Amino acid sequence: MRTRSGRLSALAIGLVAGAGMAFAYVGAGDLRAAGLPDPGRPTTTAATTPTTTTTTKPPPPPPVLPFNAKLHSDDIPVAGGGVRSGACSGALIAPEWVATAGHCFHDVNNRRISGPPPYTVTVTVGKLKVSDPGGHVAKVVDVRQSPLHDFAVVRLSAAVPDVTPLTVADAPPAVGARLKFAGWGSLSPTVRKPTDRLKRGTFTVAAVEQLTLETQSVGDRTVTNTPCPEDSGGPFFVSNDDRTGVLVAVVNTGPPCPQPGPEIVARVDVVADWIHEQTGGTSR
Repeated sequence: MRTRSGRLSALAIGLVAGAGMAFAYVGAGDLRAAGLPDPGRPTTTAATTPTTTTTTKPPPPPPVLPFNAKLHSDDIPVAGGGVRSGACSGALIAPEWVATAGHCFHDVNNRRISGPPPYTVTVTVGKLKVSDPGGHVAKVVDVRQSPLHDFAVVRLSAAVPDVTPLTVADAPPAVGARLKFAGWGSLSPTVRKPTDRLKRGTFTVAAVEQLTLETQSVGDRTVTNTPCPEDSGGPFFVSNDDRTGVLVAVVNTGPPCPQPGPEIVARVDVVADWIHEQTGGTSR
């Protein structure tokens, strides 16, 4: 759908304390005189109750980039009849909302659309590979297009309860700032087929435009670290731990991957208030 040419088993340790007994053979009279029990009489020794200490299994660490979202559809209508498949990327910005590119939702004439989409879009949140267990799967039930640029927020059919969404930037980044990228797009500039594992890269801000950012790849561009077809909507974000962070922009357009050149991404700070209105303010 991209417009650009696209977790130790718990160990139970039984600690049993045994009481040792020492016997000294002396005369019974000596024992009685000393106030000690006569060895001829039975004595009772208190038994020590074994104690068991159990260590609790620590919770697994949260997955890396749990907020990443993979969007996919197999029934996008095309002009003249029939359907096609398509894909985009995105990021969770509220329990029920994902940010992506506006052109990921369109009619047969490629015009951006709002409301319930006319085709089925499945969203998978929180995986690094398609084959990974877990994750959350939902459908897109509503699309809200940005009033300013090629950006949209989409509502999911079910909330994602155990992932911390990205917060939304309310100011542009400085030129030179480093941004991280994540996406599920193609590994080819010409073959439109989403990858089976999350792509990741690092970019620097080269210029701040009115509605977009111009970014440059850090290091050589490859099909695994830079946006390609069907990476549209992929987040450009700031994160110190790769588990939480701030959404700065989303993939919009750029050069054919992996060719050199600036990547143009849609700023989110310019519509931050609008985003919070759509999502009920839950992303602040």
